[in-house]
Amino acid sequence: MRGDASTRTRFTQALLDDLLAVLWTASARRRARPLLVGISGLQGSGKSTLARQLCEHARGLGIACEALSLDDFYLGRGARQALARRVHPLLATRGVPGTHDLFLLAATLDALATASPKHPLHLPRFDKGRDTRLAPSRWRRVTQAPRLILLEGWCVGIPAQDADALRRPVNALERSEDRDGHWRQWVNAQLVGDYAALWQRLDRLLVLQAPSFARARRWRSQAEQSLRTRGASRAMDEAALLRFFMHYERLSRHALATLPASAGVCVELDGQRAVRAIRARPGSSE
Repeated sequence: MRGDASTRTRFTQALLDDLLAVLWTASARRRARPLLVGISGLQGSGKSTLARQLCEHARGLGIACEALSLDDFYLGRGARQALARRVHPLLATRGVPGTHDLFLLAATLDALATASPKHPLHLPRFDKGRDTRLAPSRWRRVTQAPRLILLEGWCVGIPAQDADALRRPVNALERSEDRDGHWRQWVNAQLVGDYAALWQRLDRLLVLQAPSFARARRWRSQAEQSLRTRGASRAMDEAALLRFFMHYERLSRHALATLPASAGVCVELDGQRAVRAIRARPGSSE
């Protein structure tokens, strides 16, 4: 989603230098395969911007880099509607674990490692306006194997919750539309299985740490207000935005509570999305 200057996190050249120094270490440069870095952050925290800018910065230093978004691997509307009929109606809404094509993502990561002019790779793209993946003819062509791959997404690296945490609903959506807990239990099962396997592939995890879930929701509200002011047809009003965020509240709060301690690099943001501090876990740079 695009936003104006007031709705974007701003990353300075010095910050990009610092992050790349932590990630692109001597051991990373000696690797035979690409370094895969996950970039995780709640909606509105700036993870897409960071992935793009960090990738451009790496390329400027001669490091072949590609940035992927987990959003480009969403299941299309038809596939999610089939999932909603088979498992739970709430799965019609894209976003939660279980609404991505992880087979396609894994195949893309594998193919990236050997991309060449003779064996090019086309990176999938998802059209959120049409709520489906673009035709392969419109996917971006990659002809060089990257040394660094950045995978950004709001739920990247999130671990599964324990059974006790699933029993109590966290908001009105869960109370009224997931009374028996089937939706949240199914989503959690995806984190135990296929998503955990994907997170195991990450060589590093970088987290953009929002001050709170409420603040992240306010950031998204500001972005939607900006879209409404410009007359964007897909902009949500406050009621629609509140329902939208309820789909992600449980795992967003879980991410805030768990990821900073487990991430190799944590970028702490203040309420205005300025970077307050960078914390690298001991031993995470090698």
